[in-house]
Amino acid sequence: MVAPLIAAKAYAAVQAQATALTNATAGAADAQGPHAAGGFGDILKTALNDAVQSSRHAEAQMTAQVQGKADLVDVVTALSSAQASLETVMAVRDQVIAAYQQVMQMQI
Repeated sequence: MVAPLIAAKAYAAVQAQATALTNATAGAADAQGPHAAGGFGDILKTALNDAVQSSRHAEAQMTAQVQGKADLVDVVTALSSAQASLETVMAVRDQVIAAYQQVMQMQI
């Protein structure tokens, strides 16, 4: 089970990324027209890239701890962050699948 604080931080990070991406693409959209913004796909790509980076950081911390170069607290913190990122990505995936299934069940 995810601790509420970890989940809240993960969702806040995704929201901050979405806000930053929206602000960055708003300027590009003004310059290039209304269809220039990346949208939901770019937000998902950013979230996935951050989850991968978090996992790689956790692996690097584990390796450094095995070599005696890192504290156990740093390893646990990195693993918790990676777990929260992965659980956030899985929750978003589940919601996207549920939305897709609802769309496919709609009658035309």
